[in-house]
Amino acid sequence: MHYMIVEHYRNQDPAPVYRRFRDHGRLAPGGLRYISSWVDEKLECCFQLMETPDRKLIDVWISNWSDIVEFEIYPVLSSAEAAEKVAPHL
Repeated sequence: MHYMIVEHYRNQDPAPVYRRFRDHGRLAPGGLRYISSWVDEKLECCFQLMETPDRKLIDVWISNWSDIVEFEIYPVLSSAEAAEKVAPHL
């Protein structure tokens, strides 16, 4: 399953996040795969696409960052998967 993770940097300050990432990496457990990410122009939040068969691994990963980041988590489908799901109702 894919998840869109919206990360809001606490106090709109990206420095602690980038410092920790520089020093320790993504801090993701095995089984949680980073796919890609984008950061808003104000450097206040990040949109990160992750993949895992076990949703609990996201909670493990978040526990490494929750002191400096607030998270929103959305299970997502690709456009092709969504079209396939909707097709029988058209």
